[in-house]
Amino acid sequence: MIRRFYVHNYRCLENFELPISGQSSVLLIGKNGSGKSTVGQALWILRKVANGINRVDKLIRPKDLVPRVRSVPVRFEIEAALGGRVYEYILAFELPESFKELRVLEEKLTVDGAPVYTRELAQVHLVRAGHGQHREPTFRVDWHLVALPIVQELSHTDPLFVFKQWLSRTLILRPLPGRITGESNSEVQVPVPSLRNFAAWFSGLLSDAPASYAKIDEYLRQAMSDLKSIKNPLVGKESRSIEVEFSTSQGSITVPLQDLGDGEKCFMIGALVLAAREAHGPMVCFWDEPENYLALDEVADLMLTLRRAFEPGGQLIAASHNPEVIRAFSHENTLYFYRKSHLEPTVVRRLADLNVNGDLVSALIRGDVEP
Repeated sequence: MIRRFYVHNYRCLENFELPISGQSSVLLIGKNGSGKSTVGQALWILRKVANGINRVDKLIRPKDLVPRVRSVPVRFEIEAALGGRVYEYILAFELPESFKELRVLEEKLTVDGAPVYTRELAQVHLVRAGHGQHREPTFRVDWHLVALPIVQELSHTDPLFVFKQWLSRTLILRPLPGRITGESNSEVQVPVPSLRNFAAWFSGLLSDAPASYAKIDEYLRQAMSDLKSIKNPLVGKESRSIEVEFSTSQGSITVPLQDLGDGEKCFMIGALVLAAREAHGPMVCFWDEPENYLALDEVADLMLTLRRAFEPGGQLIAASHNPEVIRAFSHENTLYFYRKSHLEPTVVRRLADLNVNGDLVSALIRGDVEP
């Protein structure tokens, strides 16, 4: 579970901290351009690092820096409680005056305050536990490469492995149903935000945790009452295709995934989120506008189901403007994002700390909510 997430000098986030500690689910609300989606993009950078993408220019570009403070380093800090221990990862980039690309300025991973490794520019220092901790010889890494994917873990109980696995399973979702097809020729453990590789995620999840099909089937039967089965047969030497079978007393029909409606594809996404949470344990899911393509009653059901699923562990972060999503959260776990103009940074406040006159949705429509 995330205890602290801090971002500095990344797009509209300056000296920004997301107040999420102790919350199994939170809702981000605020006007367009206030920075809600940027939080997901910042998490996406860290997840890409954990998934092995470590070239700096594949993670962040000079245009991502706040123009008026380009000389100030970009900084990401995430602190998480995992298995009774506290992990903190810090990653900072800088753009020297003569450089066209950013480089790593600082990097550090600690567990319960003790360093696993530290880094300054190109120098990486490993610390391994033994008879008392000792610093191993340093090694150099290209300053345009992040070290986290390079440093090798010793076992599956190594804190480095535990942290990387947790971070690599973070879900960042901004679905584009029109790009989702049922074809796959590979398996992945997490999808890209657009879900264009949904089929590869489906195959990867079932390959890693076959029992998760029961959770997928359970949710989809509630969302689509005439569902009979979901199949993922081989259609080539290494490729598969997802097919969904529906049945009533009048007969049955099999529909390729790509031919389902956009809302039905969103049901499929929700089902896989629930299955991944059950299969992988505590994890983080950031879903940008989960209400898209769904009817009002379907939105409320999805949000309540997701919130219940994350109560035992992990965190659900939703960003939305939808009244039904807003009503599914309380003032205690709703965060209001505010930005006066594109020249000023994002301000975030807990809704419980603000004065809201009357119904929240009505106050938002009137524009009466300000930090």
